[in-house]
Amino acid sequence: MTALPAPAAVPATLPGQAAGYKLASVLLQYPTRALFDGLDELDAAARSAPRAARGHLAAFLAWLRATPPHEVAQHYVETFDLRRRSALYLTYYRHGDTRRRGMALLAFKTAYRAAGLAPAGTELPDYLPVVLDFAAVAPGGEDLLRRHRADLELLRRALHEAGTPYARVVDAVCAQLPRLARRDLLRVRAAEQQGPPAEDVGLEPFAPPGYLTGEQVNR
Repeated sequence: MTALPAPAAVPATLPGQAAGYKLASVLLQYPTRALFDGLDELDAAARSAPRAARGHLAAFLAWLRATPPHEVAQHYVETFDLRRRSALYLTYYRHGDTRRRGMALLAFKTAYRAAGLAPAGTELPDYLPVVLDFAAVAPGGEDLLRRHRADLELLRRALHEAGTPYARVVDAVCAQLPRLARRDLLRVRAAEQQGPPAEDVGLEPFAPPGYLTGEQVNR
């Protein structure tokens, strides 16, 4: 089984939609020095993304250029690591910390295996940057994004409510997908009112492996 490509850069040969997904994957990960060193290449990738996504990606990249790296890193942690409502794990929004989440995660693993691919590293298979990497190289990845369109919308709205520039990256992802169907809108409204279900017994936390022990993954 082949591992998904490393998320450190956006290959110049990727076509439009694949470039948009790959760039979003890179931008939604913890901001390392390599990210800032490669801003010129990322700007070029944004120009190759689908038209509907370009403005969102360009706006976020402009913020990256204008903000000191240590402030971006701090903002990232505050946005994604410390706020459950903006977790980057797609199954969390629908299933929370319940036993049903395990079956949902299995569906992601099955999709990767069907394409002959496997996520690199130790992240959960529903981690949005991993799913976006998958969407950049295989149709099954975009299928997962479509099936979790309502969960992406919940993340998008939470980021806008928080007033974070990272909302523009998720805007770019959603702009490449179909609009929300009526049943998805109903699901989003219900989830906004009720929040994710809770059932903590015998489950791993929603956070990435090692987070609760103080270990940071891929940072």
